[in-house]
Amino acid sequence: MKIGWFDCFSGISGDMTLGAMVDAGLPIAKLRSELKKLQLDGYTISASKVKRCGISATKVTVRLTKKSARHRLYPDIVKMIEKSGLSDEEKKRALDIFEKLAQAESKVHGEPMEKVHFHEVGAVDSIVDIVGASIGFCELGIGEVQASAVNTGSGIVNTSHGILPVPAPATAFLLQAIPAYADGPQLELTTPTGASILKSQCVRFGPLPLMTVERIGHGAGGHDFAGRPNITRLFIGTTVAVGTAGATIEADNTGKVKVERLLELVTNIDDMNPEAIPSVFDALFEAGALDVTITPIQMKKGRPGVCFAVLCGLENSGAMEKILFEQTSTLGVRRREVQRASLPRRIKSVKTRYGAVEVKIAILPNGREKCAPEFESVRKAAVKQKVSFETVYRAALKR
Repeated sequence: MKIGWFDCFSGISGDMTLGAMVDAGLPIAKLRSELKKLQLDGYTISASKVKRCGISATKVTVRLTKKSARHRLYPDIVKMIEKSGLSDEEKKRALDIFEKLAQAESKVHGEPMEKVHFHEVGAVDSIVDIVGASIGFCELGIGEVQASAVNTGSGIVNTSHGILPVPAPATAFLLQAIPAYADGPQLELTTPTGASILKSQCVRFGPLPLMTVERIGHGAGGHDFAGRPNITRLFIGTTVAVGTAGATIEADNTGKVKVERLLELVTNIDDMNPEAIPSVFDALFEAGALDVTITPIQMKKGRPGVCFAVLCGLENSGAMEKILFEQTSTLGVRRREVQRASLPRRIKSVKTRYGAVEVKIAILPNGREKCAPEFESVRKAAVKQKVSFETVYRAALKR
């Protein structure tokens, strides 16, 4: 899978996002032609090379060719995107970004999303930035978006609503549950548009993930202040397949061993009724956990305890944490991103004298197979035929 990782050490805005994408290989001509499908006029878009603290970067500039006092509502923007000739994926990304932005503005102003007047959001340049970013993700083939912690900047910013603190209220709402900090000059480094792109598109926030970087784009902001290059970096690459000594494992005639990035959630517990543990197991597996283990441990003050470890996908880690917090006595959960290399496998039903039994067959890197009867299938057959589990298990292996 191709990953795009934003390095927001100097914040992020809509034009910085577009600049990073163009710098990473998105042709400005292609961006212009796709944006024309919006049927939106009154602007020009250009890209130029600039330097920020001596670092070469691309500055994308949207200039208005006519002024309009009209404020667009959120439904107006939705209709514009839906009626456009953009691809379904481009529309979906743009609508997701605007939805997050509309939700934030609604909370700030205390009005329904449909009635909030989007002054900055409804402006032509913001529409171009957001739809342009959606086009960029698709044109660059980025399937998964990640980002670093976000530098918001500090101080004040002058808006159509007056002078507001940094981060602006909408930006602050959008950055909830996202690691953020304030460092550097007293300026607005992260805008609502930039925050909404991250909020809607990113699946993970943290350090540069394990990936093979293919290209890096530098998107320039409008200021060139001393001591810190005012740029957003976009790293584009692919996940690293991990095998022996870090190499990709090849399986004869079967393709590559599957390598996944997963999350391990761990918590230690010493004050929970052990009778409740099986129900927690069931809830975690029903919510999509890939594996759940418990290890006896000794905790502070000599108390015996258990260590819960849950392996899950990045996309459902929130559901796992919710179960751990609500159904156990834990007050904190540790997160650790891990990689799992797994063999290709299939399920085959084999006939035995005790009935059909499902067997899992895995393909080794050398092309050979190894198999193991499925527990539940063996157990059901053993109960039905009134024989031991081991008897059915051995019978299935012989097939």
